[in-house]
Amino acid sequence: MSSLTARKITDIDLARRLVEQRGLSHVKVGVFDIDGVLRGKYMQRDKFFHALEHGFSFCDVVLGWDSKDELYDNVTYTGWHTGYPDALLRIVPESCRDLTCEGDMLLFLAEFDGPAGEICPRRLLQRVLARGGEMGFKVCGSLEYEFFLFQETPESIRDKGYRNLKPLTPDMMGYSMLRSSVHSELYHELLALSEAMDFPIEGLHTETGPGVLEAAIAVDDALPAADKGALFKVFTKVWAQRRGLMATFMAKWSPDYPGQSGHIHLSLRHTDSDTSAFFDADKPFGMSDIQRHFVAGQQKLMPEFLCLFAPTINSYTRLIPGFWAPTEATWGVENRTTALRVIPGSDKSQRVEYRLGSADANPYLALSAAIGAGLYGIAHRLEPDEPVKGNAYELDHPEHQSLPRTLWDAAQRLKASEAARELFGDAFVEHFAATREWEERQFRKHITDWELDRYFEII
Repeated sequence: MSSLTARKITDIDLARRLVEQRGLSHVKVGVFDIDGVLRGKYMQRDKFFHALEHGFSFCDVVLGWDSKDELYDNVTYTGWHTGYPDALLRIVPESCRDLTCEGDMLLFLAEFDGPAGEICPRRLLQRVLARGGEMGFKVCGSLEYEFFLFQETPESIRDKGYRNLKPLTPDMMGYSMLRSSVHSELYHELLALSEAMDFPIEGLHTETGPGVLEAAIAVDDALPAADKGALFKVFTKVWAQRRGLMATFMAKWSPDYPGQSGHIHLSLRHTDSDTSAFFDADKPFGMSDIQRHFVAGQQKLMPEFLCLFAPTINSYTRLIPGFWAPTEATWGVENRTTALRVIPGSDKSQRVEYRLGSADANPYLALSAAIGAGLYGIAHRLEPDEPVKGNAYELDHPEHQSLPRTLWDAAQRLKASEAARELFGDAFVEHFAATREWEERQFRKHITDWELDRYFEII
């Protein structure tokens, strides 16, 4: 029993044994909401043991409010009209993590069950992956995130009104060995945290911009890959704040610097043979017919699924030419100006990179959309447009490759998407689209600095 660790927890019995072995009086339990925010609480040990077997009740308001705890007034699943009742949550034993910043404390993820499960982001991804399983595929994925670090605190950024913030380091220093060596202790701490909490970082480096880093998380099966990405975002912010710093994953915090991406790498393997479904050595670029159809589905449905990859008002400030973010539903081979980048390789490495997503996206929803669209392409034997060669920003693109330019427009495309309803279900589509409409409405209530500067005196 002494060798039992968080990573070895695969079932209810082992979860119970580990809690008992550590003599914990409480454990931490959390669930990711629509925006990818981790909501949860400490749970007393006996209650936790009961919840492992039977689930536990949790107020469904976490599916009925936004990232600022403002209540939606336009959703049907929950609200004042339902009285915000409890919903059933199921604890996921295999999600167990060590909370290294809290001694022997353990963290377990949960997911909504019953009617709430139709909206729950983690359950949505499971449904998409089940579709892939029925088609004979296992999905592997990994996430890459860019994020800025600031020498600020939650108090200081508010005192400053989010202006004149001080990044961890100055200037544009992409892939800088100077920066990573000067601040090596911070890098080592983050790398150690990623190993201890089972979202191991394969690569960590500075990106171009003051204080910006990029972390590539190790590949895994798609569901644990989503867990890793979601937990990485939360606990990178925890790690930073405990050291007097702040990390942000918002899509674009300054008009002067490139935005922050959340790139997704995906591949399919045949479940019966454990061989790549994407690699065919006899085809151009090693692309099998299956990969070609997968890319075609992603390309075709990108305009309809955009708000799952770009879920905030801020997301759309990133999607402009020349700032390393795609602006049309394009694809190419080893082309970083396109929305989809096919990466030729081998049975182990042939994949596609979905470059459209921003760092503010919910990993479960982004993966659901990227994988679901690809599976749709395979099922319907879709064909992609011709691959882009050269700079995609400089080309004229057909109308069907155009992406919505605002969150509101993106929400309307999702609501009208028959493919989205087929893949994700009516309940999720209606709920999520309504939450994005709500987000746009909240934005419209505010007057920006740009408007004051432009109109206050002269108009």
